[in-house]
Amino acid sequence: MPRRVRNADLETREARRKLKARGKPYWQAIGLGLHIGYRKSKGRAVWVVRRYLGEQSYKNETFALADDVEDADGVHVLTFWQAQEFARGMRAPHVGAYTVRRAVADYLDNLAGRASQATVRARSKTYILPRFADVPVVELKADEIREWHREVAHTPRIRKRDPNDPDHARKRKVSANQCLNNLKASLNFALAHQKVVCAPVWNLVKPFRGVDIPRNRYLTPEECQRLLDACPDNFRILVRAALETGCRFSELARLRVGDFDRRAGTLHIRETKNQNPRHVILTAEACEFFSGLKTDDAFLLGRAWTLKQQNKCMREACKSAGLTDVVFHSMRHTWGSLSTMNGMPLLLVARGLGHTTTRMVDRRYAHLSPDYVADTIRSHAPRFGASKGRSL
Repeated sequence: MPRRVRNADLETREARRKLKARGKPYWQAIGLGLHIGYRKSKGRAVWVVRRYLGEQSYKNETFALADDVEDADGVHVLTFWQAQEFARGMRAPHVGAYTVRRAVADYLDNLAGRASQATVRARSKTYILPRFADVPVVELKADEIREWHREVAHTPRIRKRDPNDPDHARKRKVSANQCLNNLKASLNFALAHQKVVCAPVWNLVKPFRGVDIPRNRYLTPEECQRLLDACPDNFRILVRAALETGCRFSELARLRVGDFDRRAGTLHIRETKNQNPRHVILTAEACEFFSGLKTDDAFLLGRAWTLKQQNKCMREACKSAGLTDVVFHSMRHTWGSLSTMNGMPLLLVARGLGHTTTRMVDRRYAHLSPDYVADTIRSHAPRFGASKGRSL
């Protein structure tokens, strides 16, 4: 007999009286692809069943009155528990196994509009789907996922690289961890949304440890000037904007003229990685730079930059400036590193970079803060007083 699913808001007529009348039912999942709903209107209250038909398709059907006014008769008027049993008897016919392919597709749909969607889609197409596409989620085994994870880590994608180079081996493990995280995220999303019911064996597979070393390359003020001098005029504006704000390329690429507020001395970043818009506080020098931009376009930096255009310009500028191991994201690290070394508190560095906590800046920049570690330890370490005449 199926286990009863409890819901304190729906179990009794007394609890349901406290719910507001509305057109949308109050839903409760009671099984794989199966929900029971309570729809309350001014005239009456009814039980509704929602069944998943596959391919993102659902069917809703009203099947009985709720026992809010009349006593349940087991046919036309049902209690919450009777409605559960009746809904299970109306379950939709089997629509095929829920495969990893469908789990990935549902997860990608959930990421719609987020910057991470394209990256997750590419990794899934290259690494996840070739191995697991048609495997039912309920049939996945931890050993198979673990074996795949290791294969990804030991299969170089670029043949020109030396397979024995330890740094390249480390980077492959980082990539394998990212693929594993994407697979887990897809499967956990399916589990959380009642697409499938099974034990999450994939969580038994652990990522490689100690391989994710943050990129700490930043430019000195002299290197920044060399890079700016090597940039063509239009690209120099983009690089300078990154150095003045610490913003990501994606945040700068489509800035509008109206996003710069000269009087407040701020730059409004509307589209961010964490979906939380923010205002970047600008220095007087940065305000002067943005105020001096002359553009007849709606875009603050003169155009809507694409990643392909930026990568090409960045490679050529770095080559001209004689800079190695520098990418556009290095401008962000430069802002964070130089701000920290100039004494800016890490909390404000995190705020300037758009982080919600200081975890990332602690990891990347704490060692650059003047006497940050030493001062913190000395101010918080225990004290035992001076010993008189004898040692501890």
